[in-house]
Amino acid sequence: MYTLSHKGRILLGVNKREDRIRVDRITHDIYILEAIIYFVLKYNVPLSVIESEKELHIKDGFGLRKHQPDFVVNVAKKRIAVEVELNPKPKDRMEENIRENYLKYDRQLWITDNSKVKALLKGFTQEYSNIEVMQLEEILAYVKA
Repeated sequence: MYTLSHKGRILLGVNKREDRIRVDRITHDIYILEAIIYFVLKYNVPLSVIESEKELHIKDGFGLRKHQPDFVVNVAKKRIAVEVELNPKPKDRMEENIRENYLKYDRQLWITDNSKVKALLKGFTQEYSNIEVMQLEEILAYVKA
C-alpha cells in the first residue's frame, strides 16, 4: 500500500495530522474507493460532489464523534449517504445508523455482499423508506470492466 508520509503531506500543505492506517479496515477502505470510482465512471459524478467520511467528521468539529456514512454524493439537489457494510453490526447499532442517515439524507445506499447484512437492511425498509441495497459484486465487476 502506498501513501504520502506525514512529512510529504506537510510539504504539500494538506492534512497536517498523521493518518493511522488500520490493517483491519484496508479491505473496507478499498471497497469504498471502488464505489467512488463506480459513481464517477457510471454516472459521470465529479469528485467535487463527493464528501468522504473524514471530511464529514471535520465539519462536525470537536466534541462527541457522531456516525457518518462512508461517503456522501451530492447530486441534483439530493444528498445520498453511501455505506459499505461487509459485516453485520448489532441490530440496535445498525438501526441507529440507518435512522441518522434517514433524517439527514434523501437516500441511503448500502453496498454489501453479506447475506446477514442484507436481511437486517430488508427488515428496516418498511420503517425507513429511503434505504437501497446494492450488491458489492456489481460495483466491482463494473469498475473492473
